[in-house]
Amino acid sequence: MSDESTGRWLEAGDTATINLAVNGGAVTVSVAPRHTLADALRAAGLTGTHLGCEHGVCGACTVLVDGEAVRSCLMLALQAEGRVIETVEGLADDGDLNALQRAFHENHALQCGFCTAGFLMLAEEHVRTEPTASPERTREVMSSNLCRCTGYAGILAAVEKAKANSGERP
Repeated sequence: MSDESTGRWLEAGDTATINLAVNGGAVTVSVAPRHTLADALRAAGLTGTHLGCEHGVCGACTVLVDGEAVRSCLMLALQAEGRVIETVEGLADDGDLNALQRAFHENHALQCGFCTAGFLMLAEEHVRTEPTASPERTREVMSSNLCRCTGYAGILAAVEKAKANSGERP
Protein backbone atom coordinates (compact mmCIF):
# COMPACT_ATOMS: atom_id res chain seq x y z
CA MET A 1 0.00 0.00 0.00
CA SER A 2 1.33 3.45 -0.76
CA ASP A 3 1.22 6.55 1.38
CA GLU A 4 -0.53 9.10 -0.82
CA SER A 5 1.14 12.01 0.99
CA THR A 6 4.64 10.84 -0.01
CA GLY A 7 3.88 8.60 -2.97
CA ARG A 8 6.06 5.81 -1.60
CA TRP A 9 5.10 2.30 -0.56
CA LEU A 10 4.58 1.71 3.13
CA GLU A 11 6.91 -0.79 4.72
CA ALA A 12 6.05 -3.07 7.64
CA GLY A 13 7.35 -0.67 10.32
CA ASP A 14 5.90 2.50 8.76
CA THR A 15 2.77 4.33 9.81
CA ALA A 16 0.33 6.45 7.88
CA THR A 17 -1.86 9.22 9.17
CA ILE A 18 -5.47 8.78 8.13
CA ASN A 19 -8.51 10.99 8.53
CA LEU A 20 -11.75 9.25 9.40
CA ALA A 21 -15.30 10.58 9.52
CA VAL A 22 -16.63 8.93 12.67
CA ASN A 23 -20.02 9.58 14.26
CA GLY A 24 -20.34 12.92 12.48
CA GLY A 25 -16.90 14.18 13.51
CA ALA A 26 -13.36 14.07 12.21
CA VAL A 27 -10.80 11.69 13.70
CA THR A 28 -7.12 11.62 12.74
CA VAL A 29 -5.05 8.61 13.70
CA SER A 30 -1.65 7.15 12.77
CA VAL A 31 -1.77 3.49 11.90
CA ALA A 32 0.53 0.78 10.65
CA PRO A 33 -0.50 -0.71 7.28
CA ARG A 34 -1.57 -3.92 9.03
CA HIS A 35 -3.85 -2.22 11.59
CA THR A 36 -7.53 -2.91 11.30
CA LEU A 37 -10.35 -0.40 11.51
CA ALA A 38 -11.10 -1.80 14.98
CA ASP A 39 -7.51 -1.03 16.03
CA ALA A 40 -7.77 2.52 14.68
CA LEU A 41 -11.10 3.19 16.39
CA ARG A 42 -9.81 1.95 19.72
CA ALA A 43 -6.58 3.98 19.30
CA ALA A 44 -8.79 7.04 18.75
CA GLY A 45 -10.46 6.39 22.12
CA LEU A 46 -13.63 4.80 20.74
CA THR A 47 -13.55 1.71 22.93
CA GLY A 48 -17.17 0.67 22.46
CA THR A 49 -16.13 -1.45 19.50
CA HIS A 50 -14.99 -4.71 21.05
CA LEU A 51 -12.64 -7.29 19.61
CA GLY A 52 -13.78 -10.85 20.19
CA CYS A 53 -12.54 -13.48 17.79
CA GLU A 54 -10.58 -11.18 15.44
CA HIS A 55 -11.61 -13.48 12.59
CA GLY A 56 -14.94 -11.90 11.63
CA VAL A 57 -16.99 -14.68 13.18
CA CYS A 58 -18.46 -13.24 16.40
CA GLY A 59 -19.61 -9.79 15.26
CA ALA A 60 -18.59 -7.96 18.46
CA CYS A 61 -16.61 -5.49 16.33
CA THR A 62 -19.47 -4.60 13.97
CA VAL A 63 -19.63 -0.95 12.94
CA LEU A 64 -21.38 0.79 10.06
CA VAL A 65 -19.26 1.91 7.12
CA ASP A 66 -21.20 4.01 4.63
CA GLY A 67 -24.35 2.69 6.30
CA GLU A 68 -23.49 -0.99 5.95
CA ALA A 69 -22.60 -3.36 8.79
CA VAL A 70 -18.91 -4.28 8.60
CA ARG A 71 -16.70 -6.44 10.78
CA SER A 72 -14.09 -3.85 11.76
CA CYS A 73 -11.59 -6.59 12.64
CA LEU A 74 -11.49 -7.59 8.95
CA MET A 75 -11.22 -4.14 7.37
CA LEU A 76 -7.86 -2.42 7.23
CA ALA A 77 -7.86 1.06 8.73
CA LEU A 78 -6.35 2.47 5.54
CA GLN A 79 -9.40 1.25 3.62
CA ALA A 80 -11.67 3.38 5.79
CA GLU A 81 -10.26 6.75 4.82
CA GLY A 82 -12.92 8.83 3.11
CA ARG A 83 -15.73 6.57 4.31
CA VAL A 84 -18.46 7.43 6.83
CA ILE A 85 -18.09 5.33 9.97
CA GLU A 86 -20.66 4.92 12.73
CA THR A 87 -19.88 3.25 16.04
CA VAL A 88 -21.97 2.48 19.09
CA GLU A 89 -20.79 5.74 20.67
CA GLY A 90 -22.69 7.62 17.96
CA LEU A 91 -26.08 6.05 18.64
CA ALA A 92 -27.03 8.07 21.72
CA ASP A 93 -28.27 11.62 21.23
CA ASP A 94 -26.68 14.00 23.75
CA GLY A 95 -26.41 11.18 26.26
CA ASP A 96 -30.00 10.00 25.76
CA LEU A 97 -30.45 6.44 24.52
CA ASN A 98 -31.94 6.16 21.05
CA ALA A 99 -35.00 4.00 20.39
CA LEU A 100 -32.92 0.91 19.61
CA GLN A 101 -30.82 1.24 22.77
CA ARG A 102 -33.99 1.75 24.84
CA ALA A 103 -35.52 -1.36 23.27
CA PHE A 104 -32.42 -3.38 24.19
CA HIS A 105 -32.67 -2.11 27.77
CA GLU A 106 -36.42 -2.72 28.07
CA ASN A 107 -36.19 -6.24 26.61
CA HIS A 108 -33.19 -7.35 28.68
CA ALA A 109 -31.22 -7.87 25.48
CA LEU A 110 -27.86 -7.70 27.19
CA GLN A 111 -26.12 -9.34 30.06
CA CYS A 112 -22.35 -9.16 30.14
CA GLY A 113 -22.44 -6.49 27.41
CA PHE A 114 -19.42 -7.66 25.44
CA CYS A 115 -21.39 -8.38 22.26
CA THR A 116 -23.94 -5.60 22.71
CA ALA A 117 -22.18 -2.91 20.65
CA GLY A 118 -21.92 -5.25 17.67
CA PHE A 119 -25.54 -6.32 17.98
CA LEU A 120 -26.67 -2.69 18.26
CA MET A 121 -24.81 -1.69 15.11
CA LEU A 122 -26.07 -4.71 13.17
CA ALA A 123 -29.61 -3.99 14.36
CA GLU A 124 -29.22 -0.30 13.50
CA GLU A 125 -28.50 -1.18 9.87
CA HIS A 126 -31.36 -3.69 9.82
CA VAL A 127 -33.91 -1.26 11.28
CA ARG A 128 -32.82 1.47 8.85
CA THR A 129 -32.81 -0.69 5.73
CA GLU A 130 -35.53 -3.25 6.47
CA PRO A 131 -38.00 -1.67 8.92
CA THR A 132 -40.83 -3.91 7.68
CA ALA A 133 -38.84 -7.15 7.58
CA SER A 134 -40.50 -10.24 8.97
CA PRO A 135 -39.42 -11.63 12.34
CA GLU A 136 -37.89 -14.54 10.43
CA ARG A 137 -35.76 -12.14 8.38
CA THR A 138 -34.72 -10.32 11.57
CA ARG A 139 -33.70 -13.65 13.10
CA GLU A 140 -31.65 -14.45 9.98
CA VAL A 141 -29.86 -11.07 10.04
CA MET A 142 -29.16 -11.12 13.77
CA SER A 143 -27.91 -14.72 13.65
CA SER A 144 -24.65 -13.49 12.13
CA ASN A 145 -23.53 -12.18 15.55
CA LEU A 146 -22.81 -14.34 18.57
CA CYS A 147 -23.86 -13.92 22.19
CA ARG A 148 -23.00 -16.39 24.92
CA CYS A 149 -25.29 -14.95 27.59
CA THR A 150 -28.80 -13.98 26.51
CA GLY A 151 -30.17 -16.84 24.46
CA TYR A 152 -31.13 -14.25 21.78
CA ALA A 153 -34.84 -13.98 22.72
CA GLY A 154 -34.39 -10.53 24.27
CA ILE A 155 -32.23 -9.35 21.38
CA LEU A 156 -34.80 -10.39 18.79
CA ALA A 157 -37.64 -8.84 20.83
CA ALA A 158 -35.67 -5.59 21.11
CA VAL A 159 -35.05 -5.38 17.37
CA GLU A 160 -38.72 -6.10 16.63
CA LYS A 161 -39.73 -3.34 19.07
CA ALA A 162 -37.29 -0.91 17.48
CA LYS A 163 -38.67 -1.72 14.03
CA ALA A 164 -42.21 -1.12 15.29
CA ASN A 165 -41.13 2.24 16.74
CA SER A 166 -38.86 3.22 13.86
CA GLY A 167 -40.85 6.43 13.35
CA GLU A 168 -39.64 7.81 16.69
CA ARG A 169 -35.96 7.26 15.91
CA PRO A 170 -33.82 10.43 16.02
